[in-house]
Amino acid sequence: MKKTIDCFVPFADAQQANQTVAGLKSNDFTARIFLLKGEESDETISGCETLKIEGLTSTATMKAIAEAATADYVLLYTKYNTLKMGMFAQERMVKLAEDSQADMLYADHYQVVGNVKTNAPVIDYQFGSLRDDFDFGSVILFRTSALKAAASKMTKNYKFAGLYDLRLRLSQAGDIMHINEYLYSDVELDTRKSGEKIFDYVDPRNRDRQIEMEDACTEHLKAIGGYLEPKFDKIEFDKGDFEYEASVIIPVRNRIRTIRDAIKSVLSQKTDFKFNLIVIDNGSTDGTTEAIDEFAADERVIHIVPTRDDLGIGGCWNLGVHHPKCGKFAVQLDSDDVYSDENTLTTMVNAFYEQNCGMVVGTYMMTDFNMNMIAPGIIDHKEWTPENGRNNALRINGLGAPRAFYTPLLREVKVPNTSYGEDYALGLNISRNYQIGRVYTVVYNCRRWDDNSDASLDIVKMNAHNLYKDRIRTWELQARIAKNKKQ
Repeated sequence: MKKTIDCFVPFADAQQANQTVAGLKSNDFTARIFLLKGEESDETISGCETLKIEGLTSTATMKAIAEAATADYVLLYTKYNTLKMGMFAQERMVKLAEDSQADMLYADHYQVVGNVKTNAPVIDYQFGSLRDDFDFGSVILFRTSALKAAASKMTKNYKFAGLYDLRLRLSQAGDIMHINEYLYSDVELDTRKSGEKIFDYVDPRNRDRQIEMEDACTEHLKAIGGYLEPKFDKIEFDKGDFEYEASVIIPVRNRIRTIRDAIKSVLSQKTDFKFNLIVIDNGSTDGTTEAIDEFAADERVIHIVPTRDDLGIGGCWNLGVHHPKCGKFAVQLDSDDVYSDENTLTTMVNAFYEQNCGMVVGTYMMTDFNMNMIAPGIIDHKEWTPENGRNNALRINGLGAPRAFYTPLLREVKVPNTSYGEDYALGLNISRNYQIGRVYTVVYNCRRWDDNSDASLDIVKMNAHNLYKDRIRTWELQARIAKNKKQ
């Protein structure tokens, strides 16, 4: 017996939705088409039903869709743009749903910007795919019975986090499957570079949304046994015999334009304790090595040139942290950034003792190359709370900067030898047992310029980064569940 699909399409006006609706109507699998529209609109399209909604991703909308659906499957389109399904795409999605018994499916697709069509592959969903901005594309297919079951368990009324809450609940009971096939095309409206999008989750204008997302994620973690109560192991800061109280660690490769600024910002620090700077010069060929050597007369500067050729940023950190002259606390500085003033190091070190933590994360300001503030301005990660920060950390994509570590703990944990996500992995790992201290005053200037490693990544690189961070979350979530089972 042929399976059927109820389709739900966001509706602003007939001109916007006509082409999308016409394409869906032409498919034999389509049972009914619902237009998702606000109260202010009375316009409609012949042959379609209307579903009044207040917000596309609200809990009320998800419940209304579940209640209205009577077909075997529900197709939800999540953009107010034009959708063009590929040849036999609906049939293919249904067949794979039947074969796999997955409860939610999404697919690779094409992105249309102007007259240019490009590939828009997405990544596999996994246990740790807890980001609320996980990219499913704009077309999602639900098994209706699973959708109704999940919607019936949604107990909180979210304005923004309804769809997020729904898919977390679906993941608890069944599979969410990525179809590695290009099944549709849609118009892309957000044409910003990757480096401009990555800070959306800390934009103060999105704070209400973020609070809802955190709440939904926390409820999910409790349901699957991955939630950690705010109970932390105490740190005793008397391990090891350290000549220096603190070391600033700078891994660098080919940053001739910025490395002098970074070094000067460290050497200008005013402290009442002894500190040094460890620069790991990982195969520079553009004059960076010679620029570092200009500071050789300062005994605080330790210039390491690795003999290995397999080190990422994390591997360079391991070299610095395990150096015999590394201080009790290891403090991060990227080679193209600077500390905001002469008190940064003191502020970060004091936070360890004041908050009894294994790691400290500061607040930074986004600037252009010349240190002028740019959007989104100050990144303070105030969503981190002692009560729930380490749980919410599984949902967000970063923890902030600068980052500092209690060296004996970091030597024990080790830094992943990667050049992306290594700091995030450390934050999750350390927060499993220890408090993460926070500094909410600006202590760091994060420069954005064309040579930043994440200024403008293509979709393949972005997907690789996101897949790895989801893998980090998966490993950490598995470890937390195991920890809870032992208690």
